[in-house]
This record gives sequence, structure tokens and C-alpha cells, in this order.
Amino acid sequence: MSRIEEAMEKAARMRKGMEPPPPEPVREPAGASALLHQTPHPVGSPALPPQPPQISPVSAQYGRLAPQNPFLVNLHDPHSPAAEEYRKLKSALVKMTTGDVFRNCLMVTSSIPSEGKSLTALNLAISLAQELDHTVLLVDADLRRPSVHRYLNVEQGVGLSELLTGEAQVGETIIPTGIGKLSIIRAGRAIENPAELFTSQRGKALLTELKLRYPDRYIILDTPPVLPFAEARSLAHLVDGVLFVVMERLVSQANLKDALESLKACPILGMVYNAATVDHNDGRYSYYRSADNA
Repeated sequence: MSRIEEAMEKAARMRKGMEPPPPEPVREPAGASALLHQTPHPVGSPALPPQPPQISPVSAQYGRLAPQNPFLVNLHDPHSPAAEEYRKLKSALVKMTTGDVFRNCLMVTSSIPSEGKSLTALNLAISLAQELDHTVLLVDADLRRPSVHRYLNVEQGVGLSELLTGEAQVGETIIPTGIGKLSIIRAGRAIENPAELFTSQRGKALLTELKLRYPDRYIILDTPPVLPFAEARSLAHLVDGVLFVVMERLVSQANLKDALESLKACPILGMVYNAATVDHNDGRYSYYRSADNA
């Protein structure tokens, strides 16, 4: 028999049922398909409900503060070169103050008035408070010429003066701003002897309480300038670090040298060169500018 005839005979046997039928497909039990397509959860690890978005605390009395001062660049112009410089300052500061010991109590000062120390303290505090890792308490310690409340558009009231004289408790003076995790303590009423109050036992105990009240909180003190008044020199020996602001073309080299000499035994973290001339041909920030118009 030829190969062709053998093939034809085999095909005929298959048509007559002589070859064994192919195996039937295995049927899944009812509901098995649905179970197979569900995403399994690890045993002992139930699915967690979605977490609500983090809400910044606000003051019951003042609500969420809405400052309008254009120099608060981290709020009103976050992609500007100035805001970017404050973020760089924040990053450097965090690296210098975190480690085995959290150096969380800092002060911002300058040689003479009008060098921008208060705006530096405010923008730095806002930048830190917008992070997820830290809360920030900004204290207006310039009792002779307070300005934090004006920049944040909130009235003056019970604050640091009342804490130093024992007329108020810390919890009565803290105002949550609703700006990230930033809270403030205002300067309070005017007093005649702030330097003596800062170096008193009550003043030292107050700084210790503020430092330890929350383990992840930065305490930033906006203090008077160094040369006209004694308060900044007293506080500089009590804090963990000093940030020194120098405004371009305002302070003389002699004044700057005298101010730094008076703080030579204090932990100076660095200097902020304020109001520096900007090269308008520098294109480093064009990406951030164009992102606003995208």
C-alpha cells in the first residue's frame, strides 16, 4: 500500500470514530473565574482605607492667615529666583542642624536695622513649614520693633512679653497660621527691659520649654539687630545656631566686623547676603518661569 493510500485510510478511520476523541476541557467550578481575577491581599494585611489629605492647623480666632506682602516670596512667587534661594538656604540649614542631636532653636539677626532679618526669618520659616517633616514656630523676639504680626496681617496681642513676665502660658500665645505647619508667637506688649528678661531664669526656662515642646519643631527667633541693643547678644548664647543677615551696600565693613566680634563665642551657622544684585541675563530660572505659563 502506498503512502497516499495509508493516509487516506487513516483519515477514513478518524471520520468513523475509530481514533480516540480529544480530551474534554476541564471545567472550572462556579465562581472560580471571578476569584482568580481578584487581586489577592496578603494574609494578615487587610487593605487600608485611603488617608485624608493633610490639613494645616488654623487659629480658631483668626482663621487661616492670608498675608498680602509681596516680599513673602515663598507664598506669592514660589518660582522666583528669591524663593529658590530661600529653599537652598532651608536645605543647607536642615543639613547643618539635623544629625545625632537636633539643633532646632535658631535665631536670625543682623548688624543694624533694616537689613531684612525679619523677612529672612519669615521666608525661611514658611519654606520649612511647607515641608512634610517639620513644624515651625516663629517667635517675634524683637520686642522693641516687632514686625512679624504686620507681615502676616494679624493684630498685635498676647505674646512673648507676657510669657517672659509670667502673665501668660505658652499655649495661650501660639497662633497656627494655616500656612503649611507654621505657627507664630507675637511680640506682645512693649516692655522696658527685654535684655534682662531674656537672661532671667524664666527666660531660659521658656526657651527650653519651646525647644522640647515638640521634638520635630524648628524654633526660629526674629531678634533685634546686634549693635544697637543687648538682647541679640544675650539670646545668641542660649540658642543652637545664629543666622546672620547682611544687606548689600547698607552695612559698613566696620559695623559688620564689630557685630561678628560680639558674637564670636556663639554658634554662627552662616551669613545671608540680602538684596544682592541679580544678573538678569542669568537663565537658570527660565524653566520655573515658563512652568507658570504652561
